[in-house]
Amino acid sequence: MTDLMPPWLGRLLRNPLGIAGVVILSALMVAVVFGPALAPYNPEAFHVTRRLSGPSAEFWLGTDNFGRDLFSRMLHGARATILFGLAATALGTAAGAAIGLLAGFLGGRLDDLIMRIVDVFLAIPNLIIILLIVSVLGGSTVNAIAAVALGFAPSLARITRSAVLTVRERDFVQACIARGEPRSYIMFREILPVVIPPILIEASIRVGFAIMLGATLSYLGFGAQPPSSEWGLLISNARGFMFRNPWLVFWPSLGIALAAIGFNMLGDGLRDALNLRASR
Repeated sequence: MTDLMPPWLGRLLRNPLGIAGVVILSALMVAVVFGPALAPYNPEAFHVTRRLSGPSAEFWLGTDNFGRDLFSRMLHGARATILFGLAATALGTAAGAAIGLLAGFLGGRLDDLIMRIVDVFLAIPNLIIILLIVSVLGGSTVNAIAAVALGFAPSLARITRSAVLTVRERDFVQACIARGEPRSYIMFREILPVVIPPILIEASIRVGFAIMLGATLSYLGFGAQPPSSEWGLLISNARGFMFRNPWLVFWPSLGIALAAIGFNMLGDGLRDALNLRASR
């Protein structure tokens, strides 16, 4: 079985951080895929006589101010919360990688112009840029994903450009240039496969940040909108009851924290697994 496993995957599964990240994310993915089917109650069903009930055998995580089962709402909200982070990171990584690849390979004045624009965005905190974008576009899940993706793109462009600069001078790239290969062929067939590992590592860590940013936007009213059960929105809805009924805030916060920790552990594990020099 191990002979069929890619070497980097074997190193990942031998890494304690990698294993912990895989275990946490596997549990979260079960909730993402099967959450609605596993939920014991309709997430929008009111149990008027059991409003603000604490955790019990009937309602494992308690109920909210409308008597809705919090466990069922958490299972339904896992999909919106995790997929938000994955979608925003994927878009931001694709945009940043394309910009960094173009700037690093072409170089010259175009590289200077692109990097100066990137530096301007990097000088501004991510959250401020994201809040500015969603304030202009309006509050919705789609707009929040676009805002987080645009906030991530500059840093990914910088990372990709640095990786491209180290590869561009290698013999196999110079040989392609000497043969007169098209620029698109050199960038996407020769350079991009080599620089994918650092991009993948950074992207896996960024997913955790994207989930926290998505929850923050939902909490502030710029992300998911009612009746969604996205975890940040669950925390926002429980603000008025957090001191008397702390479980309403505790469980969604724990879910967000576990998701962020899981993706960060996976990123650390991938960094060690894909770094051959460190693994040796």
